[in-house]
Amino acid sequence: MPMLTHISQAFGFAPLVPLWLLALLGLVAVGLCVLALLRRTKGAIFRLLALASLLVWLSGPQRLHESWHVLPETALLLVDQSPSMTIGQRADIARQATHAIEQAHTDGLNLRTVTVRNSGHNGTRLFEALDQAAADIPPDQFAGAVMLTDGQIADIPTDVPERLTPTAQNDGKAHLPLHVLLTAKGEETDRQLRILQAPPYAIVGQPAKLRVQIDDSGPGTRAGTHADVTLRVNGDEPVSIPVTTGAPQDISLPVSHPGQMLVSLAVSPLEGEVSQLNNQTITRMTGIRDRLRVLLISGTPNQGERVWRRLLKADPSVDLIHFTILRPPDKDDGTPLSDLALIAFPVRELFQEKINQFDLIILDGFENQNILPHAYLNNIANFVRKGGGLLLTAGPEFVGPGTLQDTPVGDILPAHVPLENGMIEQRFRPHLTAEGRRHPVTAALPGAPQTGADTNALTVPGQWGPWYRALKPDTTHGNTLMSGPDNAPLLVLDHVEQGRVALLLSDQIWLWSRGEGGGGPQAELLRRISHWLMKEPELEDEQLNAAISGGELTVTRRSTASEAPRTVTVTAPDGKTTSLPLHTVASTQPEGKDRPATAPQTDDSQTGMTTARMAAEQPGIWQVDDGTHKAFAAPTPPNPQEFSDVRATASKVDAIVTATGGGILWAGDTPSAPSVPKLQLADGNTLHGANWFAFPHRNAHVVTGRSATPLLPVWAMLCLSLALLFAGWWREGRS
Repeated sequence: MPMLTHISQAFGFAPLVPLWLLALLGLVAVGLCVLALLRRTKGAIFRLLALASLLVWLSGPQRLHESWHVLPETALLLVDQSPSMTIGQRADIARQATHAIEQAHTDGLNLRTVTVRNSGHNGTRLFEALDQAAADIPPDQFAGAVMLTDGQIADIPTDVPERLTPTAQNDGKAHLPLHVLLTAKGEETDRQLRILQAPPYAIVGQPAKLRVQIDDSGPGTRAGTHADVTLRVNGDEPVSIPVTTGAPQDISLPVSHPGQMLVSLAVSPLEGEVSQLNNQTITRMTGIRDRLRVLLISGTPNQGERVWRRLLKADPSVDLIHFTILRPPDKDDGTPLSDLALIAFPVRELFQEKINQFDLIILDGFENQNILPHAYLNNIANFVRKGGGLLLTAGPEFVGPGTLQDTPVGDILPAHVPLENGMIEQRFRPHLTAEGRRHPVTAALPGAPQTGADTNALTVPGQWGPWYRALKPDTTHGNTLMSGPDNAPLLVLDHVEQGRVALLLSDQIWLWSRGEGGGGPQAELLRRISHWLMKEPELEDEQLNAAISGGELTVTRRSTASEAPRTVTVTAPDGKTTSLPLHTVASTQPEGKDRPATAPQTDDSQTGMTTARMAAEQPGIWQVDDGTHKAFAAPTPPNPQEFSDVRATASKVDAIVTATGGGILWAGDTPSAPSVPKLQLADGNTLHGANWFAFPHRNAHVVTGRSATPLLPVWAMLCLSLALLFAGWWREGRS
């Protein structure tokens, strides 16, 4: 682009003699003239003028000539390519308009195109991009900016940005113009569904409350109109709820079971709205039980009591009631009851009147010895059958008189220990069975011995510490997760009708808390067992989970069974079903503290996990079914700020554009022929019209050369001085 050449003129001096001499001559001339005036000498005025002309000539007056080139101005074209620009034809309109603007040629104006894409969850940030793009443009060459957008800008400032406020006011403008070209035909309408409040957790059995609001925006819309919200929880049947737009609405949601809940909400569309993308949303909630109630009965004071109390009291969601049998009936030494400072064991209150208020009963080394009548023991068994949890830690009391195996509780226990040879007293290290490596209760326990390791070795770095006593059952049923000496069952879990039972065939787990032989994951194991008994969803034997991330559905199935389903059925939100095969997940336990580099590899089949993936970009709730279990997943809703308002609108940018003197135009709704304004330079105060945007002349230039010529020729100055001297002599001679 050629640069225009301008020439400016000025005046200067180039003395013909040194300044001190010129000043001295001037003083002498002034002195002589003053003396002549005082003596009233005729012709003094003419002589004064002659001396002045001579001094002016000696000072060397010159006419200065300066030539310079006008520098082109630079304007920014900020092209919005955020997610909201994918709605309708906006992206195509923006692409065609950008091409047309770039092809247009304007002398003296350079156009720099800046593409602004998605900015995470912070919305479209065009003003931030303007500030960064203009940083390397000289201030006197920056002309302004054009934004090609849908008007949904998240970082609109309240005042004119510094980049649009020129430091030099030689162009007479207070601000540089910001023009906006909108990718639509005109103002659009939209309906938006917002969740104002949604609790992350909800109590099972109590309704959860959602607060939502439906807002209509755009020409012709008003608050107070009728709309319908469709509510769906996981795979349940949808429920329609009438609401009113423009005001918060409370929706009651039943919570029937613990675990994750996907709540889908969709509002009926607004006639003529630009998009239904923000008419629906999904929120996630987790159903939890309110205050898990645990009853802990210790048969006698023992080392493991403190372990249980520390574990259960550390959980804020657990209400613990703990009793220790300090003086069983067979220890009557004749001391009067009035002299004993012991609390009577509330047998009737605990095991008849309030037993159904507990979620879990723990019997730690409990030896009956006629403490509990037959009817109360039967209540414990019925408590489990109706959905309760029972955990027993068994020691020598299981092979002596009064054992629970010979009571109604024995009918629900997952193992039976014979009276003879039922106790083994030797040093051994507990280890996981093949089933235990698959079960969520014991899978990936820290420091678990690897398959093939010598679990009875005296020193096994990084492995579990030893125990010294265990029971050896003759029959078991359920799931055996840990083994003891001679591979005898050590930890057995079982389902009993609607409830669950766990039996730990040793009273030595407290040794791990003391660090015996390196210790072990005592607290984590007991926590997992307790929560499995209380039906924690993440510890279920059979699990089917689904999640969607990055447009991909990941299905994970966990099973303790050796033959688990290898195929699941996926149902998309639109009802389309797909059969998806599952693949075995290999063990990925890393080397390190929990697994030495020399440890044997775990067979892939022992993980008990299978997985599969498939594309899932459709919004809504996806359902996965393996024939017995169901899982639900939903993609993360799009950028909440970017899609909160999907209209093409000038309402948000109008104030800032007006403040800069810019203009707003609409590109239309036809991508093949968008209405593109002409860009030009202007000197007036009006910088926009029906089909054009203008930028002011900034007068930026660079000097290319300088020259000088005498203001008066030498001969002219000589003639003038002589004429004045002759005039002085003539005047003096007339006396």
